[in-house]
Amino acid sequence: MRASNHLIGLVNFFTFLLSIPILGGGIWLSSRANNTDCLKFLQWPLIIIGVSIMVISLAGFAGACYRNTLLMYLYMWAMFFIIVALIGFVIFAYAVTDKGSGRPVPNRAYLDYYLQDYSGWLEDKVADDSYWAKISSCIRDSKVCSKMRRLIDGVPETADMFDERKLSSIESGCCKPPTECGYVYENETVWNPGGGAVSDADCSRWSNDQDKLCYACDSCKAGVLASLKHSWRKVSVINIVILILLVIFYVAAYAALRNNKRMDNDESYGETRMTKAQPSRFDF
Repeated sequence: MRASNHLIGLVNFFTFLLSIPILGGGIWLSSRANNTDCLKFLQWPLIIIGVSIMVISLAGFAGACYRNTLLMYLYMWAMFFIIVALIGFVIFAYAVTDKGSGRPVPNRAYLDYYLQDYSGWLEDKVADDSYWAKISSCIRDSKVCSKMRRLIDGVPETADMFDERKLSSIESGCCKPPTECGYVYENETVWNPGGGAVSDADCSRWSNDQDKLCYACDSCKAGVLASLKHSWRKVSVINIVILILLVIFYVAAYAALRNNKRMDNDESYGETRMTKAQPSRFDF
């Protein structure tokens, strides 16, 4: 009985430790939401799951230490639903970020991003005009475009130097016009009209006004989607590893709890037999 309780306590301790990277992943997504990705609700399910695992693990640990069967059963049921929720979150994260990526540009180190390459629930959410107003305002306030400017000996870098830069998806989609528009480079966020294609609506949306740039462009929306995909995929890889460990720990705790129950039944049965076997003092 003691060995099983010790095992359950140890499992709960490791489960508690596993809640820390889950919670950390949610906090990291939250920081990304405030600074770059600017989609501020996606991190909350992960934070809630991380906190829930932390609290339930403590309850299970207390149940094992004090041999409280109710707390241990509560831990098993709650952890089952948390594992299901984490599986659902991982599947959802991969499903909504399944499509879309940047397109290579000839003689450029950076990629260009197109909204038509993306589809599904997340694309509809980002492309919605009312929601995009909040996202674009967040990107503007983060000053991601002004931060990409470089001065070399007091002057902006040349066009050739800029072409060799590996821009983030938001820098490429929101801070410069699409390459096919044929704008002529002056500096990182100032581009002059050239002789490129103008069929893309983003070509007319570009503005050298530093408060506008390409924040209204579909390429900017695509850049946000690409950034979200990159962030979610990073967190999802960690979550899958943690999920596998959680399932292993859950099975170990379940086996230990069943062993406790079997041993309790054996002890009760033994006590009953001993009681029946004792002679009554009225027997002759």
